[in-house]
Formats: sequence, structure tokens, C-alpha cells
Amino acid sequence: MLNPSLVHNILTAALETGGDFAEVFVEDKTVGNLGMIGGVVETALSGRDFGVGVRILNGSFAVYAYTNDFSEANLIKVAKSAAQAIRGNTRNHTIDLRKSTLENQHLIRIMHNDVAKARKVDWLRRAHDVSKGYSPLISQTSSTLIEWNQNILIANSEGLFVEDSRTYTRLVLQAIAESGADKQTGAHGPGAYAGLEFMENIDLDWYAKDAARIASTMVTAKHAPSGKLPVVIDNGFGGVIFHEACGHGLEATAVANKASVFSDKLGEQVASPIVTAIDDGTLKNEWGSLNIDDEGMPTQRNVLIENGILKSYLIDNLGGRKMGMASTGSGRRQSYQFAPTSRMNNTYIENGDSTPEEIIAATEHGLYAKYMGGGSVNPATGEFNFAVLEGYMVRNGKIEEPVKGATLIGKGIDTLNKIDMVGNNLAHGQGMCGSLSGSIPVNVGQPMIRVSNMTVGGRKGE
Repeated sequence: MLNPSLVHNILTAALETGGDFAEVFVEDKTVGNLGMIGGVVETALSGRDFGVGVRILNGSFAVYAYTNDFSEANLIKVAKSAAQAIRGNTRNHTIDLRKSTLENQHLIRIMHNDVAKARKVDWLRRAHDVSKGYSPLISQTSSTLIEWNQNILIANSEGLFVEDSRTYTRLVLQAIAESGADKQTGAHGPGAYAGLEFMENIDLDWYAKDAARIASTMVTAKHAPSGKLPVVIDNGFGGVIFHEACGHGLEATAVANKASVFSDKLGEQVASPIVTAIDDGTLKNEWGSLNIDDEGMPTQRNVLIENGILKSYLIDNLGGRKMGMASTGSGRRQSYQFAPTSRMNNTYIENGDSTPEEIIAATEHGLYAKYMGGGSVNPATGEFNFAVLEGYMVRNGKIEEPVKGATLIGKGIDTLNKIDMVGNNLAHGQGMCGSLSGSIPVNVGQPMIRVSNMTVGGRKGE
């Protein structure tokens, strides 16, 4: 991508005004997006993006610059220009770049270009046929196959020089049901750090059918009641609540600036004793996994909360400098146009001892949130609200009628402490997470959990 001698010259130029650390990030990314609406191909886009980012640190001060002109003269100019923002004590730097040999932990079997576009269209049309044929209530469908390949090079003034290649595949399915004036959407978005073997391995018909099932079930459902209720949140994408309301608050971006409810709480109880939460970037071929983070550090399994006790934060290089702590392999970015910052990978609540059947049977009256939708969070306070994509009332230990329009409202730490049952059916869901360093692929996950008391937004009198 760039030869070591040129990278050495860029790093040297970046440090000439007194910075104590410099980093070069090179990216060559190709993206494909094939989309179908109502059984007709509407989009067939592809593109390639190449660029170089230069970051300079001096203590806890950082400056970042990037360019897509990779001529040597321009790259040196960009590094020198960025260095003008640094006013440190100039010093002599010896940069001994040593190329690391990286072992790929995520086997890719079928590259995107090895499969004809007609085959990909067949997959999308099949999903449309299955969803549309599920119920006469289904009025529209959409299906999108997303592919991207990212080759990166990361080098820094401490001698790191490492290259990596990443391949991602994701399928996004939606079904819309109509009944009178009401419309409801069902959706699934499975994805993996994988090639098109991913499409061969998933149950495409199940995802398409289930999206239609959600939509057609919710469109005829009554509105959810409002009030304080026990809430059972199912596995998989239910973990989005922990990701948003708690995970972001454990990132060094917030913690180092005292902008998190979890700041200065290491070793303290922040959750129910039956809750253990993990962020693991090493899981084989998972959507949020990486061999190395975007600062060149190997990803790792980080135990964030263990039996309710806060054990660790998610830390990048700059956050670690501010906090006096080592990186946890959590520096991530969307592309060369973003400086890295602390981010999640695959974040989940670990399995507990209860079965899903036991959790439902133990709930006399409450809400069962089978699938979660989107929401919003204030990371500084942990306050959140999330829509329930598919919900049901629970009465006398049984799942009863479907309800729509439910919203879960609460605070992160308060909710963690009110988890009184944790299931044994851990599963993961895939999503895109947006933050200071752009939009990145992440897994969220959990087994079924029960929160003893939550505020449910719905309709009064229902």
C-alpha cells in the first residue's frame, strides 16, 4: 500500500514540531450494495475509496489530518501541516519500523467477486417471494445485500508496521404490513466478518418469513399499555439496550472526560450480581470482530462487568493516556477520514442460570419484548428510551396477546441493578454503531433477561 521508507518519512515529518507520537493509517476499501424493492432491483452500486490519515499526539493533545492524494510530496506536506498544531519540545526520534506478521483469525471462503451478480439477485428475489407470500397483509418488501472489503496499513513512531484485510457481508430485510390506515414493519439484518459463504450458511427463508411474521402480527395488535411493569427482553438484538445505555458509558471517550455515569467506579457494584457483561473482538467471524483494532492493537476479550462489579473500560491509545491505563484493543474508526477512538466490538451480557421458560413462567404480569427497535440515549446520564419492535403481554406466566407501540424508558445503571433473572440462551444481533469516529459494525447480544420494574410508554387505558 505504502512502502516502509515513505511511511518512515511521513512519521518523521509529523514529529518535527515536538509531538511524542505519530501514526499513519492507510485504507483501500471497496463497497458493493445491491438492493431490491418489491421484487425489483432498485440499486446496484459499487465504489472504491483510498486514503491516508496522519495522527499526532503530544500528551493528551491530538491532531488529525487525512488526504486521498497519496503522492509522496503531498503526504509529507499533510504531515508537516498537521504538525504545526503541535507546540512541544522538539526531540530526536529514532523510528525503527518492524513489519508484524498478522495471523488472520477469521477465515474467508468465498470472496464477493467470485459470485455472479445474477446469483445475488436470486437471493434477494427469494427473500421477497417468501416475505410477500407469508400473508396478504404484506404490502411491500425490501432486501439489500451489503458487501465490503477493507485493506489497511497501520504504522506508528513506536515501530509498529502492520497490514490487515477485512471482509464483511450483511443482508438487510424488511417487510411492511398494512391493515386499514396502520402500517407496521418487520426487519432482520444478519451480518458477519465473512465472505459470501455467509449467504450459503444462513437460513434465508427463515429471516424473510420472520420479518413478514413480525409485521403482520404487529399491524393487527392492540396498543401497549403504559406504566411500570416487569419487562422480559429476549435474546439477540435485545442487547441493544446494554450497548447503548451502558456500553457507550464504558468507553474511554466518555470516561476519561468524566462524562459518564461509570467514571471512577472501577471495583464498585454497578449491576445486579447475576449480570456479567463482556466485549469481545476476537469471536470467530462475528460482525464486530477484528484481528487488530484501527490502532494496530490485537483485539481481546474484555470483561466489563463481572457479577455486578465494574471491572474494566474500553480504552484506545488517546483515552489510555488521559486515564493512565493501557489500551484494550478498542480503538476503532469508520475510515481514514476519522481519527480512532474507543468503541465496542461484540458486546453482550453473558449467560445466566434460568431457562427462557422459567423466566416467562415466573412473570405474573408484564411485557415481553421479543424484538427491540431503535432508540436514543444520553451517555452522560445513561437515560434511554427504546422502541419495542415486537411485544406481547405476559399474564399468569404465559405469553398472551401481541401489543404494539411500546417504548422502554429508564437509566442504564438503574436498569442493570433491576435485572433479576438471566437466561441461558445467549444470541447476538448485528448493527451499525455511530459515534465520534463514524459508523462501524458491532454485535449486540444477551440471553433473555427480566427487569423487575421498568417504565413502559404506551397508551393510557389500554
